[in-house]
Amino acid sequence: MSEKFDPFVAEWTSFATSPKYSLVEKCLKLSQLLEYPNLNFNDYIQKINDIGKSLQLSITNIDNPTYRISMLNEHFFHRYGFKGDADDYYNPKNNFLNEVIEKKSGIPITLSILYAEVAKHIGLDLRIVGFPSHVIVKYKEEIIVDPFNQGKLLTIDDLNEILYRNYGDDVEFLPEFLNELRPEHVLIRMLRNLKNSYTHSYAYDKAMRCTNMILGLEPNMPEDIRDKGVLEHYLLNNSEALKFLNRYLELEPNAEDADFVLELIRSIREKINQ
Repeated sequence: MSEKFDPFVAEWTSFATSPKYSLVEKCLKLSQLLEYPNLNFNDYIQKINDIGKSLQLSITNIDNPTYRISMLNEHFFHRYGFKGDADDYYNPKNNFLNEVIEKKSGIPITLSILYAEVAKHIGLDLRIVGFPSHVIVKYKEEIIVDPFNQGKLLTIDDLNEILYRNYGDDVEFLPEFLNELRPEHVLIRMLRNLKNSYTHSYAYDKAMRCTNMILGLEPNMPEDIRDKGVLEHYLLNNSEALKFLNRYLELEPNAEDADFVLELIRSIREKINQ
């Protein structure tokens, strides 16, 4: 689907897909473009490095990943005071890495990014895992860690409990739920969180900006094409709304929400023809 050139999306896409920049830098770029135009990346990179360097000083030469995770937990959660923000979980600020560094609380995805970054300073290569509804990290295939819950080591029973808590009996554990998230998909997950937060607070322009940033990375994502159509409708751009809603049904003709989308299309056409 051809789109008009958008310099904002072009800047974002170029930065977010460039191998020159780390995931942390890409997260900070997201913050800068959406809410913090004067944000200085180096300030926050330095803060993360300071946490990692002070951790290095407390580590012995024991090359045991469980020991190192234990020391990382003590340092990150107890000495520096990072924690999961259970009280204000859906606050958009929890998706901005600079805010999470400042207030020392966040949601699973942002805490996992910081936790894995600090872990690099002690030789721990932790990978971010896109577990449904709850991002976590893993060390190789041996150790699963939950940074949102003070670095708790997770068992299969724990993972099943997370699924049950969020989906009831509708979702069963599958091994691919523990696959590593590529950096672009980490960013997309954060942008979807923000899109939902902004939509729920009627900040449709900001929600649209997030949607366009997602589609800059993955142009054919059906749910985001649908959401772009819905947002265009909210913003009274009805011709554009029809274009994206119809595109969604082309991509997902048997979608569970097809009836809702068809009814929305019918309603929009009626308004256009009035």
